[in-house]
Amino acid sequence: MTRRQLTDEQWKLIEPFLPIGEYGPYPERLRDQFEGVIWRFRTGAQWREMPGEFGPWPTVYGRFRVWRNAGVFTALLEGLIAEAARQGKTDLSLVSVDSTTVRAHHDAAGMIVGKDVMEALEEAAAEQEEARQKGVARRNRTGGTEERSLSVPNADASAADAGSG
Repeated sequence: MTRRQLTDEQWKLIEPFLPIGEYGPYPERLRDQFEGVIWRFRTGAQWREMPGEFGPWPTVYGRFRVWRNAGVFTALLEGLIAEAARQGKTDLSLVSVDSTTVRAHHDAAGMIVGKDVMEALEEAAAEQEEARQKGVARRNRTGGTEERSLSVPNADASAADAGSG
């Protein structure tokens, strides 16, 4: 038997995004089928190789297709991003834009970001900018330097070591 891939806490975040009444299945099999989809993409195996504990592979594959066509995965991703932003678990300093892959604004590409997702992301960005500004002000008061090198990890530590020698 394959072990569960989702914790109960993770499942509580995901479950509200999965349609039950309109597309079936019985709620006790819903998690198994969703985990079957996760198993398939995690392993890269064919649908036919799916362990029976997730249910019959044609059923899980059919459920995946219905969810995909209904936009469930897109809504789930946006919802989880918004929830992470609300909980303060986003680190927007890790966001990187490579101009070789960015060709147009997301509106031009047809991406539609919900108002609540956008507000949550903007709020998280504002909170991080405020925290960054507080750090700059604190360094200025203590005689530290405001400029930092973005390309060298621990640039502040390197500068401090050079100045103390």
